[in-house]
Amino acid sequence: MSETWHIGVIGGSGLAAGIGIDNAQEIEVSSPFGAPSGAVTTGTVEGVRFTFLPRHGPGHAIPPAMVNYRANIDVLKRCGVTDVVAVSAIGSLNAAMAPGHFVAVDQFIDRTTSRANSFFGPGLVAHVSLADPVCPRLSAALVAAARSEQAQVHDRGCYVAIEGPQFSTRAESRLYQSWGADVIGMTAMPEARLAREAELPYGLLAMVTDYDSWREAEQGVDAADVMRVMAENVRLARQVLRRFARQLPSKREASPIDRALDNAIMTAPAQRDRALMAKLHAVAGRVLG
Repeated sequence: MSETWHIGVIGGSGLAAGIGIDNAQEIEVSSPFGAPSGAVTTGTVEGVRFTFLPRHGPGHAIPPAMVNYRANIDVLKRCGVTDVVAVSAIGSLNAAMAPGHFVAVDQFIDRTTSRANSFFGPGLVAHVSLADPVCPRLSAALVAAARSEQAQVHDRGCYVAIEGPQFSTRAESRLYQSWGADVIGMTAMPEARLAREAELPYGLLAMVTDYDSWREAEQGVDAADVMRVMAENVRLARQVLRRFARQLPSKREASPIDRALDNAIMTAPAQRDRALMAKLHAVAGRVLG
């Protein structure tokens, strides 16, 4: 495994633009899983290799359920990324997590229903562990960077992923609270699942834009309010990512997630689908030969 960091960042289309990437190049990378959300922008930040991918495409044209999550993760793997940092907007189900705060999410409840959530399938069955879906090393580094930039950040939180594109009803919002969810969003699943299958440590630094719909005395979520808070937070998110790059150890020590597929493949070699194996060359070539 590489001892050099190469951070893949999945976020809004404007995140890379203002961060100050040295030797930036925009590259179209193809995937056997279809078209990714857009071209990647690769270069260095504080001397660390970074590759940015806009989750919703240029200008935020792709709705959450239509994002090609498999292609996005596959493309980052093909670029040589070692770790993935996701940045996204969330609603809060927890009074302590106020608009403007950041949350380093550590757990998920997946309520999405229409999205391809695995690289594997008939002819090549695999089961990865997802008990701890987020890389603790990345999360700790993101929290430290956020605190260094004077951001209000919570070092853990449970994220419920919904299909969207509509925001929740009040009944749904209260239900998710009763399950122990702290925040709510539409994009972290199956993104985190697929990163694990691709043996990429994944960290999520989420930005609270609103209280969801559980506060009876207030109006429900309004997209205009979400965009206003998001715009205010993007500048700080860029600063946090630069600080994160600056504070990374010079040497990348191996992570257990680098070998998440070691015992995951169930299908006997003679029964494996050769076409699917070829598609999985970047994601799982290490264990498929």
